[in-house]
Amino acid sequence: MSYKSLAQFVNALEAAGELVRITGFVSPRLEMTEVADRMVKSGGKALLFENTGTGFPLLINLFASDKRICMALGVNDLRDIEDGLAKLMKEFMGPRAGFMDKLKIIPNLMEVASWMPKSVNRKGACQEVVMEHPDLSKIPVMTCWPADGGPFITLPGVHTIDPVNGMRNLGMYRMQVFSPDMTGMHWHMHKGSARHYEQYKELGKRMPVTVTLGGDPVYTYAATAPLPDNLDEYLLAGFLRKKKVELVKCLTNELEVPEDVDFVIEGYVDPTEELILEGPFGDHTGFYSLEGYFPRFHVTCITHRRNAIYPSTIVGIPPQEDGWIGKATERIFIMPIRMTVAPEITDMHMPVEGVFHNLTLTSIRKQYPGQAPKIMSSLWGAGQMMFNKIMITTDHDVKLTDYAAVARKVSENVNPLTDIHFLRGPVDILDHSSSKYAYGSKIGIDATKKFPQELDSPSPPSPPGRGAGGEVLEVDGELLPSGIKAINTSLLQQGISLVIVSIRKSKQNHVRQVAADLLAKGYADKAKFLLFVDDRLDISCLPTVTWIAANNIDPIRDCFFIDAEPGVKYQALCIDATRKSMKYDGFQRDWPNVTVMDDATIRLVDEKWQKLNLGPFVTSPSESYKTLNVNDEAVSSEDF
Repeated sequence: MSYKSLAQFVNALEAAGELVRITGFVSPRLEMTEVADRMVKSGGKALLFENTGTGFPLLINLFASDKRICMALGVNDLRDIEDGLAKLMKEFMGPRAGFMDKLKIIPNLMEVASWMPKSVNRKGACQEVVMEHPDLSKIPVMTCWPADGGPFITLPGVHTIDPVNGMRNLGMYRMQVFSPDMTGMHWHMHKGSARHYEQYKELGKRMPVTVTLGGDPVYTYAATAPLPDNLDEYLLAGFLRKKKVELVKCLTNELEVPEDVDFVIEGYVDPTEELILEGPFGDHTGFYSLEGYFPRFHVTCITHRRNAIYPSTIVGIPPQEDGWIGKATERIFIMPIRMTVAPEITDMHMPVEGVFHNLTLTSIRKQYPGQAPKIMSSLWGAGQMMFNKIMITTDHDVKLTDYAAVARKVSENVNPLTDIHFLRGPVDILDHSSSKYAYGSKIGIDATKKFPQELDSPSPPSPPGRGAGGEVLEVDGELLPSGIKAINTSLLQQGISLVIVSIRKSKQNHVRQVAADLLAKGYADKAKFLLFVDDRLDISCLPTVTWIAANNIDPIRDCFFIDAEPGVKYQALCIDATRKSMKYDGFQRDWPNVTVMDDATIRLVDEKWQKLNLGPFVTSPSESYKTLNVNDEAVSSEDF
């Protein structure tokens, strides 16, 4: 179904018991984040803050449950979208033997035509009110985390056009508010709007940009969708809502926007203008993305609906609202991937701990040797999958959402010396672990059953004994290298060949020295994988360990084998997922802190909770992660 306004969606949420109205004042500066973070991590409802200190209410967590993401996209189950898209693509791509068979496609063509965006020659509901002087301070833009550089618009639909062919692009890029009529425009170098910016720069022309907020929630989703260049996001929106998007012309530039959105912020970017220092920002990785230089967006006009609602979101340590957006993307784009890139793929899943791009699980119907690495290479070359850092491929009979089952298949089917593949390439610009900005490496793990051609005799480990040298200490009756705080071997009893080690680094190459000592003591006989993390991390909490490890590794640099003797390696992959620094690792970039709320805001929300009628008290999620940081800044100190 389609929604005529964000208010209509709010009413639907309320009728379904999925909304909490908050009438007491909650500040957009930090307080809303703290409330929303508690609610999303406890499985709570969407929140409508009615008293924001401005003339507009604020809606958050609108997508943050299985039920709400389905309501937003107008389905009962996300697989309904997958099935519908599969049926449509098969109709268009199937063989047509004769004239009558070809005629059968006409109804499908008519249906697709009914979803195409349409320009209308009138003013839209989004233009009911025109601000006399555009002023972003009149909108309740949130400052999300304590070390953020300022308030950020977090759910914008950013409209640009290709100056050569006139094709529209709709993307979502955070916007730091610097003044009533200027923001930053944080578009990444790999995205469509950034490409448009470079084209305008070459042409020496000012670039029109318009930002929309609200309206049918499908518009917000479409702005995040990983579509190929030159495929209109509003065609996807039309398909999802089964109704075309009607577009009206902006008042101060030539761009067009949906007539039923809540806010329209019109303006321009001047490619000849000096860039502005933007950030930090508590990002979807759960870490701060640090300061960088980005274009300035100048606001020329703001229009809005009467009784407009401002939509917002927060990102940070998972799970957050964007995790459910990721679920929708899995289901919507699995069929196009099957039909255009890799038909042998049976399923794909991106665990929320992998924050979209860090970890992807795939299953395939394997038919020949070498098929799993072929799939990995195909996906790494497909659109935004180029940002994926860790890919695990299993056979078709493995349920990818059963993480223990996936881990057991990795343990059963992987010879670390032969079944792990590395590649260098582009990484997300938010990846803080790569030694170089936007360039790093990837790891592919082939956990499929092997054909005879794929098998290789493993190199046997040396007999247990003293390793590479170094001080040792006794922990729980066992002689271990110094620096180790704890070792988690609990997964071994579940058939998962992974040992997790927490360590406090105190010298260069410390992790490799400790790994050599542990393997020499027989740990290669116990596990195929040794994962090293910082001693501040609770290694009994596996979701947190997964999130930290996926964020903190550059695979080629941080995954290594240890020689048991000259020419013979231990059959165990060691993974250094500790924080990297110049002092101990020669790491030359700043390392960010994780996003946690400050104590004063936590106490303030504690005191307000019952008065706001939010239901049973929920403690701050930040309390579980504060030990991961050593200061309150966006940049972590050198000594962790």
